[in-house]
Amino acid sequence: MITIDMLPSPLDSSTSFLNTSTIVALCVFFALLCACIIVGHLLEENQWANESITALLLGLCSGVVVLLVTKFHSTKILIFNEDLFFLYLLPPIIFNAGFQVKKKQFFKNFTSILLFGVLGTVISFCLISLGAFLLFNGIGITNLGIKDHLAIGAILSATDSVCTLQVLSQDETPFLYSIVFGEGVVNDATSIVLFNSVQTLNFSSINAITALKLLGTFLYLFCTSTALGVIIGLLSAYIIKTLYFGRHSTDREVALMMLMAYLSYMIAELMNLSGILTIFFCGVVMSHYTWHNVTGNSRTTTKHSFATLSFIAETFIFLYVGMDALDIDKWKRSKASIGTSVAVSSTLISLVLIGRAAFVFPIANIANCIKTRESTKIEFRSQFSKSEIASAENSALMITSTIILVLFSTVVFGSITKPLIEAVKLRHSKPAISDSTDNQEDMRLLFLESNCSGNQSNDQPNHRRSTLSLLMRYPTTTVHYFWRKFDDKFMRPVFGGRGFVPVAPGSPPAEDEIS
Repeated sequence: MITIDMLPSPLDSSTSFLNTSTIVALCVFFALLCACIIVGHLLEENQWANESITALLLGLCSGVVVLLVTKFHSTKILIFNEDLFFLYLLPPIIFNAGFQVKKKQFFKNFTSILLFGVLGTVISFCLISLGAFLLFNGIGITNLGIKDHLAIGAILSATDSVCTLQVLSQDETPFLYSIVFGEGVVNDATSIVLFNSVQTLNFSSINAITALKLLGTFLYLFCTSTALGVIIGLLSAYIIKTLYFGRHSTDREVALMMLMAYLSYMIAELMNLSGILTIFFCGVVMSHYTWHNVTGNSRTTTKHSFATLSFIAETFIFLYVGMDALDIDKWKRSKASIGTSVAVSSTLISLVLIGRAAFVFPIANIANCIKTRESTKIEFRSQFSKSEIASAENSALMITSTIILVLFSTVVFGSITKPLIEAVKLRHSKPAISDSTDNQEDMRLLFLESNCSGNQSNDQPNHRRSTLSLLMRYPTTTVHYFWRKFDDKFMRPVFGGRGFVPVAPGSPPAEDEIS
C-alpha cells in the first residue's frame, strides 16, 4: 500500500519541470520590459532620450542591483545565447521592418541603399581591419592573427539604426528614412557574409581568386536569399487568396501569415543563406499581396501584432545588453589594465567613426552627382545621421572593449541624434514638394505613354525610342510605372493584392496599401 509520505508534493512536482531560477529571471525581465514601456512613454517628448537608451540604462541599473545582491559574484540571471537571438528575437524585428516599410520610397532609392549597404560596408570593413592591424601592435596586443583582425572589421562594420529610426519619421523625412533603414538591412546582411567568409577562407594564400570567391559568395547569398523570401511571400498570398480562410476563421489566416514568415527565415538558415534578407523581402511581398487578401479584422491584427512583437524583441535586446555589460566574469577574464582597455576602446571607436565617414560622405556625393532631382539628393547635413554599432568578439579584451563601444555609441550617439536632427532642420524638409514632384512625373509618364501607344501602330521605332528616353531620363520612376502595369496585368490576378475582390461571399473591402 502506497503511503502519503511516498507521494511527491505538488511543489516538488512543479519544481521538477520548472527551474526556480529561470522563473525568477523571466519575472525580472518581464518587469523590466514593463518599466521600459512606462518610462519610454513618459520620456516620449524628451529630446535627449528614447526607448533604446531607456532600456539600456535600466539594464545597467538592474545589473548593479544584481551585483550588490550577489556580492559582486555575477550578474547572469538569464543565459543569453546566439540561438535565442538569431532564432527568436531577430526574425520578428526584420520581418516587421519589411512589412511596414514604404515600398515606393525604398525601391526608388534602392541604388543608393545598395551603395551604402554593400560598397560602404566593404570600405568600412577594410579600414577598420587595417587600422586594427596597424594600431593594436602599438598598444601591446600582439596575439591576434590576420583572421582575427578581419573578424573585428566585419563585426564593427555592422550598424544598428534603431535609435536613428526612432527619431525619424517616414512621413516627415521619407527619403532620409528609406536610406537609413534600407542601408541598415543591407549592411547587416553584408556584414554577416563578410564575417562568415572570413571564418571559412584560407588566408595562407591570398590572391585575386580569393577576392572573386568573396564577391561570388556575396552575390549568391544576396540573390538566392531575396528570391527565397519573394517565393514564400507569393506562396502565402496565393494560398490565402485561393482558399480564403476568412470565410470560416480569421485566426487561421493570421496564424498562416506568421508561420510562413517564420518558415522563410528557418528555410534560409537551413540552406545556409541570409535569413535577414529572406524574411525582410518576405515581409515586403506579404504586405503587397498577402495582407490585402485577408479580412479587415485580420489586417488590423497582423499589422499591430507584428509591430508589437518587433518592439518587445528590440527592447529585450537593449535591456539585456545593458545588464550583460556588468557581467563580472567577462571583466575578470580580461587581464588587461584599465589603460589598455581604454586605449583599445578608444581605438575601436575612432576606427568605426573613420570607417563610417570614409564612405558616407563620398558615396553621398557620388549619388548626388548621378541624381537630377533636388528632392532625392542627400544633403550634407543629412549625412551626419549616426547609427549604433552592435557586435561581439571571442577575446575577453575584445568583448569588454566592444561593450564599452556599444554603450558609448548607443547612449552618446542615440541621445544626440534627435537634437542633431532638430538642429539641422531635417524635419519638415519639403515633403509636400517631393510628393508633388512624384505626381508630376507620374502624370508626365502617363501622358507620354498614351501618346506613344496612340502612335505605336504608325511608328513602332519611335515608340521604342520614347520608352528608352524615358528610362534614361527618369529611370526609377519609369521602372516603377512599368512595374505597376506588369503587376496589375499579371501578378495581382494570380496573387491578389490591393483592389482584389475575392470570389467568396463576405470578402473584405479594399483598404489602402501599407506603403
